[in-house]
Amino acid sequence: MYVIVEINGQQFKAEEGKKLFVHHIQDAESGAIIEFDKVLLIDNDGTITVGAPTVDGAKVVVEVLSPLVKGDKVLIFHKKRRKGSRKLNGHRQQFTEVNIKQIVA
Repeated sequence: MYVIVEINGQQFKAEEGKKLFVHHIQDAESGAIIEFDKVLLIDNDGTITVGAPTVDGAKVVVEVLSPLVKGDKVLIFHKKRRKGSRKLNGHRQQFTEVNIKQIVA
């Protein structure tokens, strides 16, 4: 059984026992239990239920493993030719690591 759930504006395929890295959740503490109710699709052993836009009564219960994890560094390099103008910026996205505890469908 798996579901497609929307968390912080992104859609994820969630199965029980799996770990996900989602965009940083404000005020999340390690070990906290959070529920997400924007379930868009449920696949229960081949029986598919599609929401319009969400499935009523369905939710995903997750446990926060690590409230702040930094992603890989992405380098952004800007250059204008023949001008001697160069600029290098770096960015590390902040994530929250969660574990899918339960799917209520």
